[in-house]
Amino acid sequence: MSTTTVRLSDDDEQILDRLAPEFGGRSGAIRRALRHLAADMDRRDALDSFLESWNAQAGPVDEQAVAAMAERYGL
Repeated sequence: MSTTTVRLSDDDEQILDRLAPEFGGRSGAIRRALRHLAADMDRRDALDSFLESWNAQAGPVDEQAVAAMAERYGL
């Protein structure tokens, strides 16, 4: 296992201190945060890939259809 040094602001230190007891210490909290960040990126990449594939099959979004839906559903 390697060691990494991270400089944190006072606010980030307070957040880390608040999370540490829940995750077995400061290192555990940081490891958990890294895993969550990686999972978020994986989901974003999967969504981007899905949308790219959808656009390739269905074509670009029809702005008039989007406007009609927004009007219909009060968005």
